[in-house]
Amino acid sequence: MLQFCDSQPPFPTTSLRRRAMASPWTLFDPYLLLFSLVLIAVFGVAAFFLEHMRRIGCKHSLERTASSDDFFEDPNSLKKVPCPSIFDQAEKYISLIIPAFNEEHRLPGAFSETFNYLQKRSASDKSFSYEVLIVDDGSSDRTSNVAFDFVRKYKIENVRVLILGRNHGKGEAVRKGMLHSRGELLLMLDADGATKITDLEKLECQICTLAEKVKELNPNDQSLKLSDIEVAAFGSRAHLEKQALATRKWYRNLLMKGFHLVVLLTAGPGIRDTQCGFKMFTRTAARRLFTNMRLKRWCFDVELVYLCKHLSIPMIEVSVNWSEIPGSKVRLSSIIHMLFELILIRLGYGLGIWKIHI
Repeated sequence: MLQFCDSQPPFPTTSLRRRAMASPWTLFDPYLLLFSLVLIAVFGVAAFFLEHMRRIGCKHSLERTASSDDFFEDPNSLKKVPCPSIFDQAEKYISLIIPAFNEEHRLPGAFSETFNYLQKRSASDKSFSYEVLIVDDGSSDRTSNVAFDFVRKYKIENVRVLILGRNHGKGEAVRKGMLHSRGELLLMLDADGATKITDLEKLECQICTLAEKVKELNPNDQSLKLSDIEVAAFGSRAHLEKQALATRKWYRNLLMKGFHLVVLLTAGPGIRDTQCGFKMFTRTAARRLFTNMRLKRWCFDVELVYLCKHLSIPMIEVSVNWSEIPGSKVRLSSIIHMLFELILIRLGYGLGIWKIHI
C-alpha cells in the first residue's frame, strides 16, 4: 500500500495553482512598471519635439531657397503686381507692416489714424516716402475687402494687400510682409492701433542716432546708408507694468509673471517687453532676422530677440504709449502654445537642429 509524505503532497495545492494561473503582470514590481511607463512617455514626448523641430527646419530650408510666387492685387487696374524682395534695394523710406486676422472692425480706425499721420508727414517732408502693407492671415470675415478699399482709395503705390489664403499665425504674416517690403526702415504694428502711430518717431530717432554712431566709426565708408546698418528697436510697455498689475485679474498676473520668467530663461535678459507689437528694423537687420525666423505664431517676438543676440544685431528698447483695445485674441490655449514655442526655441537652437544663417 502506497503512502504519501505530508511534506510532499501528490497534487499542487490551491495557492500553487493560483500562482501558476496568475497574470504575468502580477509578477512585476508595480513601481518598476510605473517607472517604465513614465520613461516611455518621456521618450515619446522627446521624439515628438525632435520630429516637430526637424520638420520646421526642413520647411524653413525650402522656403529660403524657393522662389516666391506671391503677388499684390491692384483692384483699380485688376492687374497682379509682383512682390518685391527684401534682398532688393530700398525704394521707400519706411514700410509699415500690419498683420490682420479677422480685423474688419478694428482695422479701419487704426488704418485711418496711421495713414493720416503718414500723409501729413509726407506733406511737410518731401523726402519722406512710405508704404503700408496689410497682410491678411487667412481671415474668414471681410478683412480683405476692407483692406482693398484702402488700396482703391490711396493707390497700390502706397497701400498693398498680401493674402496668405489660410491662417498661418501672426509671426508668419509679419515675416511675409517684411520679406516683401521696400523701405529702408520696416515697422511692424498691430491692426488694433493699440500703440500711437506717432511713437514710430521715438523708435526712428533711436535707430538713426545709433546709425550715426556707426557711421562715425567708419569714416572711410561714405556709401554707408541707413538701410545698410543693422539695428532693431523694440517698442515697450514695461513702464506701464504697475498700472497693468493693478487692473488685471490675479490669475492673469500670475500667468504673465510665469511667462516672463520662461522668456528670460529662453532668450536671456535685455528686452523687458518682448510681446509689444510695435517693432522697427533697418532693412539689413530685417533681412537677416526674418530669413532666419522659424516660428509662425505667438512667440516669434522672443525668437527675434534670440536671433538679434546670436547675430550681434544691436537692440534698443523704447517706451511707447499703449492702450488696451477690446477684441484680444489671446486665450488660455494661446498661453499653452506660447510655452510650447518657447521650448522649441530653446531646443531647436540649443541642440543645433535649427541653423542660423549668417
